[in-house]
Amino acid sequence: MSLSRILGDFFTKGTPQGLIIHAENLSVLPLLPEASIDLIYIDPPFNTGKVQKRLTLRTQRTAGAGDRTGFGGHRYHTTIERTAAYQDTFEDYLSFLEPRLREAYRILKPTGSLYFHIDYREAHYCKVFLLDKIFGRENFLNEIIWAYDYGGRPKRRWAPKHDTIFLYAKDRQRYYFSTEEVERLPYMAPGLVSPEKAARGKLPTDVWWHTIVPTNSREKTGYPTQKPLGILRRIVAASAPKGGIVLDFFAGSGTTGVAAAQLGRRFILVDEHPLAYQIMQERLASVEVKCVASG
Repeated sequence: MSLSRILGDFFTKGTPQGLIIHAENLSVLPLLPEASIDLIYIDPPFNTGKVQKRLTLRTQRTAGAGDRTGFGGHRYHTTIERTAAYQDTFEDYLSFLEPRLREAYRILKPTGSLYFHIDYREAHYCKVFLLDKIFGRENFLNEIIWAYDYGGRPKRRWAPKHDTIFLYAKDRQRYYFSTEEVERLPYMAPGLVSPEKAARGKLPTDVWWHTIVPTNSREKTGYPTQKPLGILRRIVAASAPKGGIVLDFFAGSGTTGVAAAQLGRRFILVDEHPLAYQIMQERLASVEVKCVASG
C-alpha cells in the first residue's frame, strides 16, 4: 500500500493511533492534507558542526576478569549494543529548514500550534528570518527556555545550560491552549500561599527547569538527541486537544509519540535515520501503530 493511501486512511478512518514513517521528511510533508494537524513539535538538528554520538552499553556480571568493578567488588563485562551518530551540520541551515516550515504552516489547522526546539547558536536566526516570516510575527506566542544543569563548565564564559523552544500559533485569535491536563509544580515558597494553593501547585511559566534524560534512567534509549518525556507531555497536554493529531517530523527517539499516546492523542512520527525508526518501534510496541518504511 502506498504512503499516500496509508496517510489517507489514517485521517479518514481514525485508526491506528499512530504512524511511524521511515523517510526523509520533505518527501512526506507534501502528502499530508492541508489544515489537518493540531500540534507540531520539531527538534531539528542544531547545526552545531559536530558529530552527535551516543553509545548504549550492556553490562553482565562475570566470574572472570571483566572490564569494570561494581557494587561489592563484583566484576562485570561490558559490551556495546548500539552506536548512534550523525553529522550535525548544514552548509545552509536556514535553506534546509525553510521548505519544511512552510509545509508545517500549510498542514496546521487554524487552531494549531508549532513548537520549534532549537539551541542558542541558531535560535535568533531561525526566529527572525524563518518563523516570523512564515508564521507571522503577530502569531509568536512564547519563547520557552528549557533550563537544565548537566555537563561541563567552561572557564571563559557562562556555561550554556538551556535550549529555546519557540511557540507559534497558526492564528493567534483561534489557537487551542488548555492548562487543565498540565502537570503542576510545587511552589518554591509554599508558606507564602494558602494551603489550598500549595496543595494544588502552580502552573509552569515560560522557564522550564527540567533535567535531561539521565544516563541510568529507564527512559534512556541511547539515541543521541533524546528529549525528556516530561517536556513533551507538557507540550502535548497544553496544545493538542484530546483525540487531536500531533506531528513530529524530526522524531528521533519518538518521545513525542510516547507523550501523545500516554495522553490520548494520535500522532505521526517521521525520521530518516534507521536507528530512530528502530527505537521508535521498540518504544511504541504496546501502542496501536502502523510502521512504514518509505522508499
